[in-house]
Amino acid sequence: MKDVKQYWKTNIRYLLILLAIWFVSSFGLGILFKEQLGIWGFWFAQQGSIYVFVVLIFVYVFLMNRLDKKYDVDEE
Repeated sequence: MKDVKQYWKTNIRYLLILLAIWFVSSFGLGILFKEQLGIWGFWFAQQGSIYVFVVLIFVYVFLMNRLDKKYDVDEE
């Protein structure tokens, strides 16, 4: 493995960015900006944040597979 510290630093950065996106989509769009978004605010509070969360899981898997290959820790 090339550099363990850099690997984990990048991993944590990915997590923080993805969690921030999820926070904005669920809490921000569903609660804070509900009035400005009208029906979309309700939709984000009920369903949209779940869809965003599922998409973020796939994005995280993609990013981590790429990171694992870069640092030669992939399972293949």
